Amino acid sequence: MPHSAAAKDRRNGHLAMLTFSCLVAGSFSLGAMVANDITPLALNGVRFVAAAIVIGLLAIATGGIPREATRQPWRYFILGGIFALYFVMMFFGLKTAEPVSAAAVFTLTPLLAAGFGYLIMRQITTRRIALALAIGGVGALWVIFRADIQAALAFHVGRGEAIYFLGVVAHALYTPLVPRFHRGERTLVFTFFILASASIAIFLFGWREVLETDWANLPAIVWFTLGYVTIFATTITASLLAYASVRLAAAKVMAYTYLVPSWVIIWEIALGHGTPPALVFGGIGLTILALYLLLKHEA
Repeated sequence: MPHSAAAKDRRNGHLAMLTFSCLVAGSFSLGAMVANDITPLALNGVRFVAAAIVIGLLAIATGGIPREATRQPWRYFILGGIFALYFVMMFFGLKTAEPVSAAAVFTLTPLLAAGFGYLIMRQITTRRIALALAIGGVGALWVIFRADIQAALAFHVGRGEAIYFLGVVAHALYTPLVPRFHRGERTLVFTFFILASASIAIFLFGWREVLETDWANLPAIVWFTLGYVTIFATTITASLLAYASVRLAAAKVMAYTYLVPSWVIIWEIALGHGTPPALVFGGIGLTILALYLLLKHEA
């Protein structure tokens, strides 16, 4: 690939992940508002089916779904299962975790993704990237413990944050597996099969909860959140992540998770939920510094 084309590809990958981080942040604030009004399996079961339908129709309308894309279908079931696990654990965690704190847990993803990236794709982490991951990790912990040194020394992590961390591990594994399992399929086609597989995985475990949910009497905010997470935080973000993952190293793709707590604070202010303690912004600053170091182009 010519140098200019490669540079354009990288730039587009970065733009995709910038958009990804903003859209993902919304699901933390909105998800926390409805986490106790609908079960995680019911909400995610419907959102994945709806998202798969939307992406499937877009894939058909923009070139179709070739038969070759169905080769080795186990790839999609692995990716879809991991993707579903992440989102279910996220909504279980948001039952008790504060949105900004949960978003900080999400920023541990680059550190984990770098490790999985080496194991799966042999992507080497340079000294600068290792330093950036360490800084970002400290910033994340700063926010998770709400700048409370005593809480950090006692290592008291809330139950919601601990549950969500399991999902974060799954998300970090997902990132390097995307290029590992990608066989040249168009982004929309590849994403469709992942979302369809995620839908199957969730319904295998949560079909009863979907059927038992009183859909007709859910609060309006639940329907708004369901629409947002279906279109913006699933359909669009899954496509953006698949697009960027084949253009950037796993650690750089996940570097954008460092922006999520900052975006969540903006979402929280916009929704009238107030701001976190001032000291927490020190941790936010460290995560932004980590983002800068991770995105500085490698020679």
